[in-house]
Amino acid sequence: MAYSYKCSISFGLVYIPVTLHAAVKAQDIGFNMLDKKTMSRVKYKKTCEECGDREVKPEDIIRGFEYEDDKYVVFTDEDFEKLKTKRDKNITIEKFVDIAEVDPIYFDRPYYVNPTGAENAYALLLRAMEEENRAGVAKAVLGNKETLLILRAHGGQMLVNTLFFADEIQKNPAKEVNAKCSGSELALAKSIIEGMSGEFKAEEYKNEYRERVKEAIERKVAGKEIVQAKEGAPSAAVNLMEALQASLKDLHKPAKKTVRKSAPAKREKRA
Repeated sequence: MAYSYKCSISFGLVYIPVTLHAAVKAQDIGFNMLDKKTMSRVKYKKTCEECGDREVKPEDIIRGFEYEDDKYVVFTDEDFEKLKTKRDKNITIEKFVDIAEVDPIYFDRPYYVNPTGAENAYALLLRAMEEENRAGVAKAVLGNKETLLILRAHGGQMLVNTLFFADEIQKNPAKEVNAKCSGSELALAKSIIEGMSGEFKAEEYKNEYRERVKEAIERKVAGKEIVQAKEGAPSAAVNLMEALQASLKDLHKPAKKTVRKSAPAKREKRA
């Protein structure tokens, strides 16, 4: 889905025109691909293999589905539009559910839902979902893809999350773990969990690796070498029980206080 998308929410016989705005934005550091010898930018071109690798312009590219080897049926934007019903073009709420019942594995991307009309109906739906503690499961064709959605109240605003369909969720290829643990090991593990428990505050977590990359870029630009990142002290534990006991002991260690050196007193000037 694009960064913003105009559509309507269908709530019973009520229609609410809205715009969806992306609620998240990747903060990745972009690197360019360079030729190792010339240090020039490497660019990718779309070429026609049977045309002597001739570059094909965007306006000359169409979509085709290969139904047999080297045999295609062509689809245009008009073909896709013909397949959409009026219902498809709206975010049609089909059911209201407890958000806690939706497994997080189904969640994809969040979007802010902002009304562009019918604000009373928007406020009514938002308040009703808040007070009933319910979220609306909906579907819509966004672009050329039908998307499963869930609308929910979030801090006085309405959010919609795209969801994966059930057939898009893959099974774990690994075998089920059947290892056993002793009662004392389990008790220690629970104690560690209890000692490390607290409220989730997203602002407490920073992308430390990205910051190190930024610092490395600045050092490179300044003609300096990259400094090796500091490694944590390796664990001396040789078995699971020792590792658990050492972990629990570390939790009970008092935090180191940073002692600030006081500034030297200023000498009074003599007359």
